[in-house]
Amino acid sequence: MKLRAIFLFVVSFALHLARVEAAGTLVSGPMLGYQAHREALIWVETKNAQHVTLDYWRSGQPETKQSITKTNLDSTPIGGQISHFRPGLLAVGTQYDYAISIDGVNQALPFPAKFKTSPLWEWRTPAPDIKFIFGSCAYFNEPAADRPGPGYGKTMETFRLMADSGADFMLWGGDNWYYRETDFDSISGLWYRAQLTRALPELRKLFAVMPHYATWDDHDYGSNDSNKSFEFKDETLRIFKAYWGNPMYGESDQPGVYQKFYQSDAAFFVMDNRWSRDDDHLIDAQNPQKSQYGVHQFDWLKQSLLHAQTLERFTFKFIVTGGQVVTDFGGASETFAYFQREREELLKFIQDHHITGVIFLTGDVHFTELAKKKIGGTHWVYELTSSPISSGASPLGRTERAQDPHRIEGTLVSDQNFCTLALHGPKGARVVTITCIDKQGVARWTHDITAQDLR
Repeated sequence: MKLRAIFLFVVSFALHLARVEAAGTLVSGPMLGYQAHREALIWVETKNAQHVTLDYWRSGQPETKQSITKTNLDSTPIGGQISHFRPGLLAVGTQYDYAISIDGVNQALPFPAKFKTSPLWEWRTPAPDIKFIFGSCAYFNEPAADRPGPGYGKTMETFRLMADSGADFMLWGGDNWYYRETDFDSISGLWYRAQLTRALPELRKLFAVMPHYATWDDHDYGSNDSNKSFEFKDETLRIFKAYWGNPMYGESDQPGVYQKFYQSDAAFFVMDNRWSRDDDHLIDAQNPQKSQYGVHQFDWLKQSLLHAQTLERFTFKFIVTGGQVVTDFGGASETFAYFQREREELLKFIQDHHITGVIFLTGDVHFTELAKKKIGGTHWVYELTSSPISSGASPLGRTERAQDPHRIEGTLVSDQNFCTLALHGPKGARVVTITCIDKQGVARWTHDITAQDLR
């Protein structure tokens, strides 16, 4: 009997080892995508896995556990397996714990694995106070593929600071990774850059502790200053949709990464300034319909703004786009100065239809500033430009643009940084408090914008 027991133990142990050795591996994640009242998204990337399982339960109530298992996993052109878990019909305004297992092996995570659903405050309570992060231009050095000279990526500390900020979610404003010359002339190169970036250990906690929403700009769409002719844009759209957890991507009859979502009393209209973009240098006088959004998306934005205004519960309306809007400087950065007809039409639409609470969120230029512009007699719009998170900074803000008349004094930061936006205050007196935080964790400036300022 003893020999038989020993034999069975050895066989069982060998089978266990075989299962462990055969198990797939976690490449990156988990990352939290969008959150809604009854649904959330959890993202992971694996390799050589047969199946991946998400177990989730109400915090403190393990008896409520449910599971979703992904099998027959498709592989990307470079061997990754990306899973988007969307647990639905969740309890409203509830926190959940979760676990990820790959081929039956539970994945130990170095941070709490939690997500939550949005609270139902509408028609019941004052709008919840929230805080979110906004930033753009995240460059990560890879000497073998980078240009000669000092690395363009200057810090990784900003990502740790963002992860520890206590924010409710993050909004990525474009250039979230940088395609190199080794990347944007092949499908495998494009997928390689996205996978390499997402798997960086310095980003892991940030992606796991809060939901993430994203749009793109030229460097995570294609080559520098790419327009609608970029030859692999169908593939980069597939990559972007694979690696981010947005609630929507364009519309059924119009591809792209534009989307809208709502958090507390804020509506977010996240634009795609690449898919339909005419080249910056197309002569305006000869091309009166020159556009960076395209007719379809531009109309979608107008209709979305009108609908949000009609609903009346959105004190703030954030329009997120890659290039700066209110500034009149072009040349060294891709501002709306290249698309003056489109800018004038958008600002006039906001004025004519009395769209209140508009704040533009922009990136691209590699410095941060807060600006404001009067449209009409008394109507103001604001623009927060937040850049760069980790890439090299630009001297533009200190040199030829030093006298920008739209900039609010004291808000220029030409160093690696990110911004937090806190929405707070009672009904009728809501405030956005914007804070710019540099790579040392120092708050470089703070500015309040009241709802009254935006009427």
